This record gives sequence, structure tokens and C-alpha cells, in this order.
Amino acid sequence: MQLPGRLRSTSLGDLLGTLHRARATGTLELVEFHGRTHRVHLARGLVTAVELDGAASSLAEVLRRDRAVDDETLRRSLLRAMASRRLHGEVLVRDFKLSPSLVDTALRRQLLTRLAVLEQLGDAQVFFRVTVRPPRGALADDPLRPPEFLSGRARARDRNPNASPAARRVPSAAHVPSIDPKHAAAMRVLGLPPDADATAIKRAYRQLARTYHPDLHPTATDDERRLLAQHFVAVTAAYQLLVA
Repeated sequence: MQLPGRLRSTSLGDLLGTLHRARATGTLELVEFHGRTHRVHLARGLVTAVELDGAASSLAEVLRRDRAVDDETLRRSLLRAMASRRLHGEVLVRDFKLSPSLVDTALRRQLLTRLAVLEQLGDAQVFFRVTVRPPRGALADDPLRPPEFLSGRARARDRNPNASPAARRVPSAAHVPSIDPKHAAAMRVLGLPPDADATAIKRAYRQLARTYHPDLHPTATDDERRLLAQHFVAVTAAYQLLVA
């Protein structure tokens, strides 16, 4: 199995199709030229996890968007997951008695949402690695099936052959501006891409501050308050670095 070295010469759908046909087990890495690395984990050609470097939809966000779980349950379950170092989905099912099928559906939608983000990348270096371990919570027992992660996915052959060279041109690594590592790390803490503007930075900080400020969680246990404080300090430090 041989994959193209650059995303601009193929498509995410073509890459996933090739890996599925090869029943590959490992990790597809897409490395953008300003340093962000995204990963799609596969087992026997099926997608088990998707990791985005930067803003990525969480399970809580998917459930909230679907109005499947009320905000108070999401808040309490997220705090408990943080304090116990368990997966949020596990806490929702075991401690809050949510339907396993409801959580599984949300997890699968989360992966598909992340794949949709990767599909918008113009270019990246392409690698396939067999030594990268999948993250906790990977859908090892019931991965995404081909109709889920391949159906409707854009392919390189679908690109408009009549498009002008300017419309097809993708910036090379030499034209991508370098990004300060501390700036990029702070953006990751806020869950933002490196090119987010000041408005997005302020919005993300306010949302995270409301989520993690200990005083806004009066019923939290001492352990939960300590974890909240740690997250709040990290978020505040990242924000101050970006706006300084």
C-alpha cells in the first residue's frame, strides 16, 4: 500500500478508501505546514477515532446541540469525569443512566463531524504510522463502517478539470507563515485554530471561563474544584498570552 505524500494531490475520501481496501491498522496523519497534526485511527480499515489539533467538537457539544441531554446533567457528568479521570461517555452511561445507544450515536456523529473538518483542508503532508496508539475512547469494538465514513466523501476525480490554475493552486509550505509555538499552544488550550481572530479568542475564553471557574460550581466537591481551578488557570494564562 502506498499513499500520496501530499493531500493536495488526493482527497480524504481517496485516502480512507485506500486504507479500507487494504484493511490497514494504524494511524493516518495529516500534518499541516504551520505545524498542526491531525490523526485518523483505523483498525482493519475501519475508522475508530479522529483527533484534531485545535478546535474539535466534544461529546458534550454534540449532545447539547442535539438537545439530547440537559445542561445540568452535562455539567455534573463532565465534572465527575474530570475528577475520576474516566471518559465522559462512560460516566453518562454508568452514573447518569443515559442510554448506551444515545451516547454511541453521539460519539459516531462526533467522529463524522471531525472528518468533515479534515475534508476542508487544502493541503497537508500525508503519513501512515503503525506505531501510534489510538486515544482512550476509540471505538475499537464497533468502529465506523464504510457507509458512514466513505459515503458522499469527495474524491480527487470529482474536482473540476476546467477550473483555472489559480483556483486549483494550493499554497506550498514556503508560502505558509510560521507560527510561534507558544501562540499555537495557547490556541490549542482555547480549542481554536492558529489563525483564529481576536473576536473568536475572546468568545472562546468567556465560554471556557464560565465552564471552569470554581465559583460557578457551588455544588462541586473539593477534588472537582481543584480540577476546575487547574483548567481555569490554564485557560486564563493562554488568553493573557494571546492578548498581551
